[in-house]
Amino acid sequence: LQVNNNGVVSFGTMGGEFTPQPFPLPGHQPFVAGGWADVDTRLGGDVFYRQRGGPQLLARLAQDLAPAVPPGGPPPRPTWAFVATWDRVAYFGAASDKGGTFQAVLASDGVTCFVLLNYGDLQWTTGIANQGDPHTGLGGIPAQAGFNSGDDVHYYNVPGSRTPAVQSLSHRSNLGVPGRWAFRVDHFEATEGPPEPSGTLSKTPQA
Repeated sequence: LQVNNNGVVSFGTMGGEFTPQPFPLPGHQPFVAGGWADVDTRLGGDVFYRQRGGPQLLARLAQDLAPAVPPGGPPPRPTWAFVATWDRVAYFGAASDKGGTFQAVLASDGVTCFVLLNYGDLQWTTGIANQGDPHTGLGGIPAQAGFNSGDDVHYYNVPGSRTPAVQSLSHRSNLGVPGRWAFRVDHFEATEGPPEPSGTLSKTPQA
């Protein structure tokens, strides 16, 4: 696993491209994109990652992932997790102090595998190399979110990816919890989920 500055977790290959592309990607590249964009931590923010199997985290993940399982299916019981967090990261060419916070979580019990994407405050979508405005961080080619299995068949572009609507990921969900998106990826299940709740529910990142 490799955590890249540009909002991507890649597998066995560099994922340093700063211009997001829609999935599926050419070249059979497995990617998980929390917020694939032109992140520049030299101008602000941090990237953290950890591999954990502690009981508290795993129990919380089991709870968070439960809505991603169809009714009657076995509940998630992850025994391993990998958590990558982009915390208040800036964008390339920023002439403001805007930041973006999001997280990609991989969880597995050795057979069943899930991707969980959590979104906090997303204040920008685009760096200037992708034609974004240096003061607003908007315009141009906005960020991409979702996953790409690398087989050209199993992939998912989170609705709003590469459009201005990607900034609203912290208010949308496929689980009914604003800012949370989950997918079972050992065999593809894209859960479109229940209608959006009218209120704002609290959410706490995994790390």
